[in-house]
Amino acid sequence: MPKANLFNMAGQQVGEIDLSEGVFGIEPNQAVVHEVVKNHLANCRQGTQSALTRAEVSGGGKKPWRQKGTGHARQGSTRAVQWTHGGIAFAPKPRDYSYTVNRKVKRLALKSALSAKAAAGDILVVDGLHLDAIKTKPMQQFLNAVQAGKCVVVTAELDENVVKSARNIPGVVTSTAKLINVYDVVNAKRLVVDKAALAVIEEVFA
Repeated sequence: MPKANLFNMAGQQVGEIDLSEGVFGIEPNQAVVHEVVKNHLANCRQGTQSALTRAEVSGGGKKPWRQKGTGHARQGSTRAVQWTHGGIAFAPKPRDYSYTVNRKVKRLALKSALSAKAAAGDILVVDGLHLDAIKTKPMQQFLNAVQAGKCVVVTAELDENVVKSARNIPGVVTSTAKLINVYDVVNAKRLVVDKAALAVIEEVFA
């Protein structure tokens, strides 16, 4: 059965905790993880890139020189794509890059990512992750004490003190247990998970 180190808010290891075999102990499927990460990044694209085709660039109505006899190549407009200030060939236009992936595939990818982190010993469980006030310094001190580095901090429910204390720390992302996604898990070095959040993850994704 996979295990994870258990820490307190002082950053001291106080024991170990067993992780669910069905969520943290499966054989990781790299192909599925790649597919879901690619889907996540595609869905994040704004798709607002836009350029003008030769039909949309202003000007160019007059033929620059006569058809024959000049020694130049024939030209019909100064806004053709080979001209400076001309239009763009096959110009990009706003579009929607998003597409869907089956729910079972997403779930398998998340289990694979979590299992890979558990196997590498990169899941740190905290016994009572909370802060009394919105302060970056104590959050930074705790993360430094557990050597979290680039990490995802996972809480059972939305905790404003934790979210706002961690949002200015480079490389730190916060999430709730039910909204954790594959990209954040793969992109982080370690997962810092509240003990209550761990129970929610094992209940929801088992």
